[in-house]
Amino acid sequence: MEDIISKKHTPVMQQYFRIKAKYPKILLLYQMGDFYEFFYEDACKASRLLSIALTSRGQSCGEPIPMAGVPLHSAESYIAKLVKLGESVVVCEQIESQCKQNKVKLVERKVVRVITPGTITDEALLDAKKDHLLVVIHNIKDTFGLAALNLASGKLTITQVISIENLLNELERLNPVELLICENFAYFTSLSFSNVKKRPSWEFDVDLAKELLMHQFNTRDINSLGCNEFPIALIACGCLLQYVKDTQQHTAPHISTLSIERYEDKIILDATTQKNLELLHSSYNGHTLFDIIDNTATFMGSRLLKRWILCPLRNHNILNDRHRTIISLQNSKKVNKIYTILKSISDIERILARISLKSARPRDLVQLRHTLSLLPQIRDLLPKDNISNTLKNIIKNIKSFPNVLNILQKGIKENPAPTIKDGGVIANNFNNELDELRNFSMHSSKLLIDFENQEKEKMQLPNIKIRYSKIHGYYIEVKRGTNIFDKEYIKKQTLKNTERYTNISLQNFENKILSCKNRIINLEKHLYNKILDKICKQIRQLQDMVDSLSELDVINNFAERAEALKLVQPKFTNSIELKISNGRHLVVEQLSQLPFIPNDLILNNDQLLLIITGPNMGGKSTYMRQIALIVILAHIGSFVPATNAIIGPIDRIFTRIGAADDLASNRSTFMVEMTETANILHHATKNSLVLIDELGRGTSTFDGLSLAWAIAKHLATINKSMTMFSTHYFELTQLSNHIPYIANVHLTATMHDENIIFLHIVQDGPENKSYGVSVAKLAGLPKYVIDIAKKKLSQLEISNIHETVISKQILNKISSIKLDEISSEQALDILSELQKIAKTHNKDLMGDAGFEPATTAM
Repeated sequence: MEDIISKKHTPVMQQYFRIKAKYPKILLLYQMGDFYEFFYEDACKASRLLSIALTSRGQSCGEPIPMAGVPLHSAESYIAKLVKLGESVVVCEQIESQCKQNKVKLVERKVVRVITPGTITDEALLDAKKDHLLVVIHNIKDTFGLAALNLASGKLTITQVISIENLLNELERLNPVELLICENFAYFTSLSFSNVKKRPSWEFDVDLAKELLMHQFNTRDINSLGCNEFPIALIACGCLLQYVKDTQQHTAPHISTLSIERYEDKIILDATTQKNLELLHSSYNGHTLFDIIDNTATFMGSRLLKRWILCPLRNHNILNDRHRTIISLQNSKKVNKIYTILKSISDIERILARISLKSARPRDLVQLRHTLSLLPQIRDLLPKDNISNTLKNIIKNIKSFPNVLNILQKGIKENPAPTIKDGGVIANNFNNELDELRNFSMHSSKLLIDFENQEKEKMQLPNIKIRYSKIHGYYIEVKRGTNIFDKEYIKKQTLKNTERYTNISLQNFENKILSCKNRIINLEKHLYNKILDKICKQIRQLQDMVDSLSELDVINNFAERAEALKLVQPKFTNSIELKISNGRHLVVEQLSQLPFIPNDLILNNDQLLLIITGPNMGGKSTYMRQIALIVILAHIGSFVPATNAIIGPIDRIFTRIGAADDLASNRSTFMVEMTETANILHHATKNSLVLIDELGRGTSTFDGLSLAWAIAKHLATINKSMTMFSTHYFELTQLSNHIPYIANVHLTATMHDENIIFLHIVQDGPENKSYGVSVAKLAGLPKYVIDIAKKKLSQLEISNIHETVISKQILNKISSIKLDEISSEQALDILSELQKIAKTHNKDLMGDAGFEPATTAM
């Protein structure tokens, strides 16, 4: 390949192809002066993705060169667009000085960074309130190891899960922007993420992983990292570190700790539950729990709050400690003052990452300097007496960094240039050599005027001007046609009205000036990197400070939200119990124009399952969701919307709410229902909270009723989970007669002038009326349809006694079934028998008497 390139292409294209060969599948941004250019196939692709002009200039190998370019000063916006589209970008820059460029034809270029969706750290490319995670998966049979890195903060986490279902749930929680898998990963088709990249199998080597981990964390013993129990995740971590090394062109020292997440430490929220409870995303573009509970002052705090919501803790000691911190902050009466100071703090979590990666801009250092100057004020506002362990740790980490602050105050200008490339960043009186060079450069304009006057006098030409351009450098300009007899004058250019010359004296002056400017820029870059190096020596302590600032922001936010939203401290117990007094749904409450009606809940060993009945729109789903949200809020350390809350151990929250066809997987609504319910029945434990809403709507009445009965019975007697089970099958309310720890409650409604009024009050016992026709009227169905429905409803109510007899026969049959002891054939026989019982009853109720032709309503 080298031989072909050297013979057929221009030197610039030879250089381009040598670099491009290392990144064949990634777009290459190639600096040419003041532009970044795409060439050949990259140009065609970039033109289409960025809507920029595709041109053709010059020739190489005898053919025109397809090109598409973007200006250097606006390149970040174009890179951001490409990254959002899932593309990766290689940035290749000119690394030689201007002086050297004038002496050589081919400028030296070097790849300075590889930007992928999971490795971006630039402020312009990041969503301020979102973690951008790079995740690697490795598996051995059905055990999956995951390594997740937030390069913008340096946080590296590993975990292991068993089964593809748990893997997908974990990926849903992490929501990676880039996912790496082995090239022979067997479960590739199960991954629905758009940006999945295959890596060579040699990167998933245990010895390589150990070597990379020991080098990254500067240890001689892999055992000191505490990841021996997660050997598969360790291999995934090795691949991840190799990828970072390849893309960043050097190590990332801000990746200084390895966190291990254990499934047993957190409440598991699967993908369905996250969606149904609308924790971070709303199905109908409405508000979410995060929207209501997030009033954090910093982007760092907002991102941390998101992580907490998706990963509630089970450790009651940690949660009680957070609650104590809230109380301390409230009692100090400094919540608003803390918020005000935190509000002026920059996103230094990401700034520290850029400092570590040597990609920080001068503005980043100014923001870090400002933040460090505020730390003493924040520390002084925090309570000091009788405080929680959480607050003690926050106070310990939010300390002064005098060495870092001093070098930033003395070394960086008050308002530095946007980038270090052109200088103007390092402060005066910081370095003697720099001051001397600047002094010469500052007086060079006077020297230039003196030189110009000398030339005027020497040549006896008063109109001589000394000028400068980036292309031609310094030159002597005279009117065209002026007679120049001095042999030292060398013509550089002839224009319409002027002629441009140079001479030895001017060339010497130019070299001196440009050399001075170049020395200034190079010295500033050197001093700038030394400042970054000194900051990096304390990167670990600075990261601890950032973590504590973020945690303070979230808990201070909890204190403010508790006051504003009338939240109370929950109490934890080790017994199976969930007791809520006057619980409220925060999102519905904040969005509703009407006062929210609070309700109670009791679930314990004596009352494990509630059958919830009531009309559509009566509030059953809201009632169930609010309980789950209260549990989640309590387990992230927040106070909760209730007057009292006692919560026992919770390991998982399951939801089966709503359903739709999954056309991509060829699954009907009913199949989706049954699949999600099967997952619950297989995995729910006595410590699980289960919410099931309107199960069985996707099939016939008797099939749905039979399945709902059996599933409710299984949850109460086999899983023994704390369960809320809403239904329109009134027959299910009879379960309480068969199983003592099943109870009935209902959401109330009343009629006024033939219009339904929803009271949204939970009361004991079953609801014996569905109000379906009234709800249909409220929805705007034509009066003719409503009248027919009322007439038919009267017929059905007349035959209610007969229906009850039939229902009892069916229920008696169902209740006698022991699901674990019957075969599939026996189940079909039972279903056939149930259909025979109902046959006569159905014939009586399906009569069409009293119906008028539809045309009479026209």
